[in-house]
Amino acid sequence: MTASPDAGPLIRFQHVATSFSGATVYQDLSFDVAPREFVCLLGPSGCGKSTALRLLGGLMAQDSGNITVDGLVPAAAWSRMAFVFQSPRLAPWRTALDNVLLGMQLRTGGVGKAEREKARDLLQLVGLGADMEKYPRMLSGGERQRVAIARALGVDPDIILMDEPFSALDPNTRLRMRAELIDIWRRTQKTILFVTHDVDEAVTLADRVILFSN
Repeated sequence: MTASPDAGPLIRFQHVATSFSGATVYQDLSFDVAPREFVCLLGPSGCGKSTALRLLGGLMAQDSGNITVDGLVPAAAWSRMAFVFQSPRLAPWRTALDNVLLGMQLRTGGVGKAEREKARDLLQLVGLGADMEKYPRMLSGGERQRVAIARALGVDPDIILMDEPFSALDPNTRLRMRAELIDIWRRTQKTILFVTHDVDEAVTLADRVILFSN
């Protein structure tokens, strides 16, 4: 499933410049991402890939240039986005189901019967229908990352920002998770911006690859 070439950009970076402690990260970064597109930011460690996600998610501000999500600045569009990090960041005292519900609780302030049913459906979607009552310590690394993906989907974002979510997994699990993520993306029609330093991963997953360098 590829985004329509006629679709206007959902995400837009225009001449973005930013720096840390006087060290320049970007001087003139520009790119667009269309609705429902799967785009990988590819490059070596330290080249600013994760910084792009932080800027887009409103976790930090650029020095100059414009970043918009459907015409809105990141601070006004944060509710349309969700993160999946390299570490699943699950609450160890909560079951898989309750970890998915936690994302909804933090976003909306509460959950009810409908939200619990939605969380169950999402765990079914990511292949954990039989593991909803398990705690993170009882799950494999790949299963924990699936819970994190279900938690991100639980807040119904338009955009999922994924920061090297498979890099800590063993090679076989990584390959399986790539295939599962493609299936999830096709079924949910979310826009995904995915950070990786793995060329094979980028080529396997993405509609389009944006190459970063030092």
